[in-house]
Amino acid sequence: MKRRTFIPLSIAAVAGCRRSASITDWHPAMNYEALAKAGDAVEITWHCLGRIDTMDRVGLGIRAVIEVNPDAERIAAECVAKGAAGPLQGLPILVKDNMDTADAMLTTAGSLALVGSKPTRDAFVVKRIREAGMVLLGKTNLSEWANIRSPKSTSGWSARGGLTRNPVRLTHSASGSSSGSAAAVAAGYVPGALGTETNGSIVSPASACGIVGLKPTVGLVSRTGIVPITHWQDTAGPMTRTVRDAALLLNVIAGMDAEDAQTREADERRAADYTAMLNEDGLKGRRLGVVRDLAGSDAGVWAVFEKALEALRDAGAEVVDTVELPHQNDLGRLSMVAMLSELRGDLNAYLSARGGSIVSLADVIAFNEEHRDEEMPWFGQEFFMFAESLNTPEAIDNGGRARAEALRLAGAEGIDFALARHRLDALICPTNDPTGPIDLESGDGRIRVASTPAAVAGYPHLTVPMGQVEGLPVGLSFIGAAWSEAALLAMGYAFEVVSHG
Repeated sequence: MKRRTFIPLSIAAVAGCRRSASITDWHPAMNYEALAKAGDAVEITWHCLGRIDTMDRVGLGIRAVIEVNPDAERIAAECVAKGAAGPLQGLPILVKDNMDTADAMLTTAGSLALVGSKPTRDAFVVKRIREAGMVLLGKTNLSEWANIRSPKSTSGWSARGGLTRNPVRLTHSASGSSSGSAAAVAAGYVPGALGTETNGSIVSPASACGIVGLKPTVGLVSRTGIVPITHWQDTAGPMTRTVRDAALLLNVIAGMDAEDAQTREADERRAADYTAMLNEDGLKGRRLGVVRDLAGSDAGVWAVFEKALEALRDAGAEVVDTVELPHQNDLGRLSMVAMLSELRGDLNAYLSARGGSIVSLADVIAFNEEHRDEEMPWFGQEFFMFAESLNTPEAIDNGGRARAEALRLAGAEGIDFALARHRLDALICPTNDPTGPIDLESGDGRIRVASTPAAVAGYPHLTVPMGQVEGLPVGLSFIGAAWSEAALLAMGYAFEVVSHG
């Protein structure tokens, strides 16, 4: 059967849930809703692959997808033969190319250094999406090594995948490091994708591309089989068109993994169903604290944010203005000291377990030097080299002290303190300033993103589309205490209803 042009959909609509705006807002000439209800996974897969064919490498040249799964159509056919076994059975999904897959695809973190080896088993989250009957359509491009190679990097660029562009405005950054996952969802390749975040790498590209992104509590979702930066902050999370879709994906990937010690509480802390609390009254009686210190100074963002505050009040929320998060000036410095001291050990452990010729950070550095023209045409590997130099007892002890202090200042004396002091259900602020033009020569500009407090504390952070500033998307952040994903999703859903209809 000939592939057809794909139109965007939402997981929720295909799964029979109530909200279907992401279907009907796009191509009205095609009755995709009827197709979705028919549950034909092969037909859905053909549509998705067709849209990638026409928009990614050619056409608009978004370059969100680093590799398509050659087995996608076979997997879809098997889903049809099995019949519906769950709400996500037969639905397509893309995952970031730092998540191991034991199949025909590579897992490279965007680096040519890892092209010569392949994982022998799926990452835990990949295993979960396969068990849910989803069709793994392919891998998304990313900022190489999840943006930890150099302070001068360009978000969305990798040596293997090239440059991912923002579908909203192709001259502008898709942000990073989960740039491909965000761009793929925004461009309508798939209803949802998985990204990863260490500090801002889910919420920033989601906000910049105008979609929903959820960074879960560190420990709710396993990191086994994901190329690491630091186990203290790394997490995978859903990137989708709607809040309900994010909740559906979180249902699949959340849970304890015996190989990831930080997930030991996941099964008892997770919600039985993250969609259960989603309704139009999700903001009624909620107390939301505005953290203006995280909101920047962009006048256009402030104007959109003030309208969002009105919508929150109209939906029944009590807005507490202004809430301060103490110690913010120290968090970035402390977390970077800790992160760079942790990077070498965590990455070495992953690489040595994976096997192949590249088994350490030192091997990666040497490979990059040997292949400088392909790997470093735009920026170097200063962070990698500095992290490799931190292999002394003194440096490791210093990193440990920095991590302990950062956790305390971000968590107990930061987010937890503010929530308790003002009796709040969540903190809110604009997620980001409008993304800037792509500049490979100079690297990323200094675009404000309100990610550090939740990232360093390991607490959940949900971003929901808030509006546009001069045609570029900006998001609204809901930040909560550890394990508060269900409440944040409920509030984000209610905001989505009242602000977008």
